[in-house]
Amino acid sequence: MTAPMTPHGPPQHGSSPDSSWPSPVAAPGAGYGLSGRELRGAALIAAGSALAGLLYGALWTWLAPRVPLIAQDGAVLLRDSESEHTIAIDGTFTLLGLGFGALAAALVFLWRRRGGVALVLALAIGGLLAALVAWRFGVWLGPPQDVAAQAKSVGEGKAFDAPLRLNAKGALLAWPVGAMIAHLILTGLFGPRDPDPQPQSPGNWQGWGQPPAS
Repeated sequence: MTAPMTPHGPPQHGSSPDSSWPSPVAAPGAGYGLSGRELRGAALIAAGSALAGLLYGALWTWLAPRVPLIAQDGAVLLRDSESEHTIAIDGTFTLLGLGFGALAAALVFLWRRRGGVALVLALAIGGLLAALVAWRFGVWLGPPQDVAAQAKSVGEGKAFDAPLRLNAKGALLAWPVGAMIAHLILTGLFGPRDPDPQPQSPGNWQGWGQPPAS
């Protein structure tokens, strides 16, 4: 006769756990909450981007072409009716925004290589704030907004610069779009890689699938 076999199976309720059984796996989505450090970093990125908008606006005022106006017969007219300066002003703002966005993404990637949702959102929101600051600051730095007073001060038949204006408001998205694209490329090329999952060792399942002892 053979001795009664002891079944091999999961430990019963109240019994001591067997070390051969694998530890429970955390539920999906656990640990994805935003920490205080991430929130502080996101706030710093957004504030720094908005502050950099002052430099953005100053460069726009300096590099954007001027639209010449002239006072004639009591009216203010474009001196060159075929001028494409207005398009060039919007293009200058857009190109500067793309450049500043790419630079901001590179700096953030070097600072926090692992990235995170909070940092990506901060890049987008901060970039939009920076564009708004640059737009208003650049207009304020540019030629005076009162065209009638400007024409009166320079006199009849004298040319003067038109106020700086951003006609294509879609250019305000250049910074956040440039930042998102640059950060995505940097993360894909140089971001940290997740380790390959290790296969479960068969030794952790002792007793299963073994023939009964005779």
